[in-house]
Amino acid sequence: MVVYLLRRLAQAAFVVAGVVVLTFVVMRLVPGDPAVTYAGPRASPEELARTRAELGLDSPLLIQLWDYLTSLVRGDWGISLHTRQEVVGDISTAFPASLELVGAGILIAVVAGIPLGVLAARYKSGPADGSIRIGSMLGVSVPVFLLALFAQNLFATQLGWLPVAGEYDPGLDRTSPLSLYTNITAVDALLTGNWPILGSTLAHLVLPALAIAAYPTGVVAQMTRAALIEESTQNHARLERALGFTRWQVLTRFSLRPALSPVLALLALVFAFSLVNAFLVEAIFNWPGLGRYAADAIRSSDAPAIAGVTIAIAFTYVVLNLLVDIAQAAIDPRVRIR
Repeated sequence: MVVYLLRRLAQAAFVVAGVVVLTFVVMRLVPGDPAVTYAGPRASPEELARTRAELGLDSPLLIQLWDYLTSLVRGDWGISLHTRQEVVGDISTAFPASLELVGAGILIAVVAGIPLGVLAARYKSGPADGSIRIGSMLGVSVPVFLLALFAQNLFATQLGWLPVAGEYDPGLDRTSPLSLYTNITAVDALLTGNWPILGSTLAHLVLPALAIAAYPTGVVAQMTRAALIEESTQNHARLERALGFTRWQVLTRFSLRPALSPVLALLALVFAFSLVNAFLVEAIFNWPGLGRYAADAIRSSDAPAIAGVTIAIAFTYVVLNLLVDIAQAAIDPRVRIR
């Protein structure tokens, strides 16, 4: 197990380093002069030269790459050309809201997708299986922004069941101010017992989280179904049926655990995909997450901020993939020998 973990850690470090180098190269290839963006179009040549020196743009490319790598290790991700604040500070403020939204969507996907996959496998080729497969394909194929707009228009605008946009009722900042510890509003409200903000946050979270959950729910359901059907053809399943266990017992007691291994492997990739999809949902529901920050950075050609967002997403994916590998090894010891 220790050798397996060390091998996975080395692979994760290699992937992160590759993403950082690629991001640096792309950042330097983007048209435009960061010094002009930072100092302003009316800056004098002397001011531009001083700004390039401050940003390290007057050094050879390899020196810039080395300085960039060492700065990242120290926690210095540069200065945003748009906000004039440290990029790592901006991301640490915006990222928790995106994690809250995507985490809620993935939780819905796991809670709904796995039982749906089990049900589809149990009644393979039946009406329930067909309905679940059609629903899964719709969830995967319909664009997330279309689902978000539909949900907002129906449940918020027309029916008035849920809030239209925002993270929580802004009026609660005056009547029930929230103490921040993790910058994840629902978690902080729960930790501090701020029930008004917790209730408002959960109400505001429902529609965007459901829009985010559509794609991963379809993927998890389909993957669970396929994995269970494959497990049902194995020798152990035939032996369990011969011992008198029902088909439902074989699926849930003996086949589900090994079938979850590929589902867990998929979750890290689905989480990263959903994190990018969340940018559109955040714009529609005015959710104060990383999507708004990334959109502002792209509009202002803010290369350090764009690079910071890219690295943050890549790092999140690598960490989640590493955790999934560990969970797979715990569930199925066969994984450790790959």
